[in-house]
Amino acid sequence: MSATITLDDRVARRLREQNPGLDVGPLEPLPGGHSGLTYKVRTGGGDLVVKAVPEGQRPIGRHDMVRQARIMETLGATAVPVPRIVTVDEDGPAWFAMECVAGESLEPVLDTPAVEPAVAAARMRRAAEVLPLLHAVPLDTIPAAGDPLSPAAELARWQRTLGAVPPELVSGGEELLRLLAADVPDGMAPTLVHGDYRLGNIIARGTEPAALIDWEIWSLGDPRVELGWFLVFADGVNFPGVGRAVPNLPSEDELIDLYTGDAPALPDMNWFNALGRLKMAAIMGHNLRRHREGRHHDPDQERLPDTISQLIRSGTALLA
Repeated sequence: MSATITLDDRVARRLREQNPGLDVGPLEPLPGGHSGLTYKVRTGGGDLVVKAVPEGQRPIGRHDMVRQARIMETLGATAVPVPRIVTVDEDGPAWFAMECVAGESLEPVLDTPAVEPAVAAARMRRAAEVLPLLHAVPLDTIPAAGDPLSPAAELARWQRTLGAVPPELVSGGEELLRLLAADVPDGMAPTLVHGDYRLGNIIARGTEPAALIDWEIWSLGDPRVELGWFLVFADGVNFPGVGRAVPNLPSEDELIDLYTGDAPALPDMNWFNALGRLKMAAIMGHNLRRHREGRHHDPDQERLPDTISQLIRSGTALLA
């Protein structure tokens, strides 16, 4: 019996235990998941999304489905919009089911179809207003959070990633690293961070955030790291060759102001903005390297060099 059929049976059995007589359809693979198996399942009580540990993978890091489910269960009692967790099966390979939230999750400067500019701008502003709700979640309510990462630890992490990429693919990256390392800010009090907070991971209904999804890499850390990452996606100029310029998006300064509200201004945001650009350049350089080495054939990766260069140049300009 194949792993997929086994998972089908396990999901149907668990859901029917909770709701005797429930009509449960087969698992339908959903595209786009990189950190586990993701399916839609149609039931008589509404559609669900199922995420499962891939067969043969250890349930750690991005594949720790139980950890993902538990943080979403915790956030279900807060103002942070997340899908409702329906059930969690910790037996290997672990999986969980959550409500299927209607809406669309699109990155305006990158994804297809394009988002109407006024809608994109409104969604971006609302995302900046929702982010502080996430960062305000009391740490003593968060299960199995682990130790927080300081700005210095974040920089060291991405220095290792960049160092694994051939230098010619990330030209100028060493200079940006040098500038970042020369003036590492003191850390702020750690908060819960999503790890990949952007519109592509927020299901929206119209302009309103309905659910923050993809919790594979949540952790505790400096909230400015997350805000700096969000800002990378606020301007299509950052993505020549792979993205698009969207007119009238809010500026980075406006997004930072929406995030802080009545709180004092955040220090050192240029540093965290530059760090976000370094992170994206390192990730893209890593993906391009894997493609060129034949480890993951994807011709679209050949569109990345101009974006990598732009991210490194603009990050360097923020600090120079």
